[in-house]
Amino acid sequence: MATLLIPLSLRHSSPKRHRFSVPELLSPFRISCNATWDCPELKASTSCFKELKTVACGILAVCAITAASPAIAANQRLPPLSTEPNRCEKAFVGNTIGQANGVYDKPIDLRFCDYTNEKSNLKGKSLAAALMSNAKFDGADMTEVVMSKAYAAGASFKGVDFTNAVLDRVNFEKADLQGAVFKNTVLSGSTFNEAKLEDAVFEDTIIGYIDLQKLCTNPSINAEGRAELGCR
Repeated sequence: MATLLIPLSLRHSSPKRHRFSVPELLSPFRISCNATWDCPELKASTSCFKELKTVACGILAVCAITAASPAIAANQRLPPLSTEPNRCEKAFVGNTIGQANGVYDKPIDLRFCDYTNEKSNLKGKSLAAALMSNAKFDGADMTEVVMSKAYAAGASFKGVDFTNAVLDRVNFEKADLQGAVFKNTVLSGSTFNEAKLEDAVFEDTIIGYIDLQKLCTNPSINAEGRAELGCR
């Protein structure tokens, strides 16, 4: 927890320290205001100084939150698009280093690649930590694929077969997953914020309780899908 110390020099005979709690973001922190003043002639009335401290710390809190937001966003920044001419073909090879934890010697950049109706070259491949945003996989066979920690925000997976795949900790934000098949698929830790999940199949899906509760809030999942997931 980070602490911000702010001296408010208002001159008083005894220093006072005030702490103000800030709503928790990804990394909790605390703002502390150090106020000292020495006004013998105004000892009888210190309300104005208290108000000043409150206003100053309030402004600082807003600034701290604003400053923290870009830091959080920075964690989601992606590297520049790879200029390798055959980068899309990397998906047919995959990576083999640290599959479960998304550790790799060089990221697989599949952004904006088109694998529509690819039925043979993606099956069982390891695409751990792959960058997939805005790529198209519509109708592809991705059975037994490993996509741990992949970034697939905004990608299209309409009708993709993910049977027996490992899709843990994948970012599917705003992805199109209409008609995707998640049969016996590991989805623990994955996020589906604003994803399109109409007609998606969740038969025997493996997912943690907290992740399930979040997934069940997606309004695009139909009644059958909700029943398969066990949404309440």
